[in-house]
Order: sequence, then C-alpha cells, then structure tokens
Amino acid sequence: MPRGKAITKQEYTKIDKEYQSLFNMVRFKCNEEDEIHIKKAYDLILEAHKFQRRKSGEPYVFHPIEVARICFEEIGLGPTAVVAALLHDVVEDTETTLEDIQEMFGEKITRIVDGLTKLDGTYNVENKQAENFKKVLSSLVYDVRVALIKMADRIHNLRTIDSMPRHKQMKIAAETSYIYAPLAHRLGLYNIKTEFNDICMKITDTETYTEISKKLLDTESQRSQYIKEFIKPLNDTLNDLDVDYRVIG
Repeated sequence: MPRGKAITKQEYTKIDKEYQSLFNMVRFKCNEEDEIHIKKAYDLILEAHKFQRRKSGEPYVFHPIEVARICFEEIGLGPTAVVAALLHDVVEDTETTLEDIQEMFGEKITRIVDGLTKLDGTYNVENKQAENFKKVLSSLVYDVRVALIKMADRIHNLRTIDSMPRHKQMKIAAETSYIYAPLAHRLGLYNIKTEFNDICMKITDTETYTEISKKLLDTESQRSQYIKEFIKPLNDTLNDLDVDYRVIG
C-alpha cells in the first residue's frame, strides 16, 4: 500500500474514540491476557498503518477497528477474533511480519492472521467457481474464525465501496456474489448474506435495485400496518400466558 499523509491530531482523537468504544464493548468478555492483546494490537496497527489511507481519504486504521467491531457486535465472535481482526491487514500491507505477530501474540492469533493473509486474492475471473472456493473452504478446516473475520472485512468494504473506482466495485461485487454470499448463507449469517446481495445488486444492476427500493419505500406504511395487525393476536395470547417474550417483525 502506498505511503500517504500522516494521521493528524484530530484524526488520532477520532480513532481513539472508535477504539475505546470497541474496547468497552469487548472488555466484559475478556480475561487479563485478552485485554493486553487488544491494547497491543491497537498500538501496533496505529503505528503500522499511520501513513496509510483508504480511497475515501480517511486513515486506514479506521478499517480494522470497524472490522473488529463487526466481528464482535454483528457476528458474535470473542476477544481472540477481535485481536485477529485488528491485525488482519498488517502482514499483507505493512512491514510487520508473521514472526512479529508470533512474538507479540502467540501461536493461536498468528495462525488466524496467517489464514486471513492467505485468503486475499482468492477470486480470479479466469478460474472456475469451484477453484475460487478452494482457499475459502480450506480456511473453515483451518479455523472457522478466519472465514468469519473475512466476512466482516468484506461487509465493511462493501459498506464503504462508493469511494472505489467502478471497475474495482464490479470485481468486489462478483467475488462477493460467487464466494462470500453463499458461504454466509451456509454459515447462518443471514443478515450479512442479505446485505451482501443487496449491495451487489446496487452495484451490478442499479436500475433494478432503484426500482425495488422505490417500491419498498412506497409500500412501507402498508407493510408496517399489516405486520402490526398480524402480530396483535400473538401479543394478546402471550400476554394472557404471562410469559417474557419479544416479537420481531
């Protein structure tokens, strides 16, 4: 990754705020070693990525922090995965080596980071789909957290894809549709799979996506009213039974 403008003081403040928010979420599931590893990982990426920026112009370090948050908050992974998510790009994109990771964090986290590094560049439009799945599926045997962290990485890249050039967007959408959306479905990550499909359609078939979005917006109040009427008898029955419940719809 090319060297860019150094992180400013104001940006450091925003980055630290994002990190503290992440740490405060995760810490109740951490033992003492986990807390030390998370803090060390943050210090490492802050230094390793300090001259790197995303296409949007924001400091690159926001990306691994957000990937770690998605891993914990949206996928339900634990502290070890959070550390690996923070570190997921340091070996590929900086001068940090696997030996450095091994020395600082031990074998378990190093294996996950190594698996994530090897997953990059999986998709090739010249290869058959089965070949493109090969690396991803092997990561499930290696450690399922590798694939799950990669899902978090991919969903954040898609959520921030507008700053990418068009040809890059199309490549990422193709890779996501052929590899990551089906895998998310098989792993039970249905919300992420749906978001994968929605964003990919927005990129590859903008006209259809816009038409569907408009129809959904136009019928939103009708659908909401229908759902309310549908769940009312359920609520009434459950209230009569005096049980704790939550109906989502």
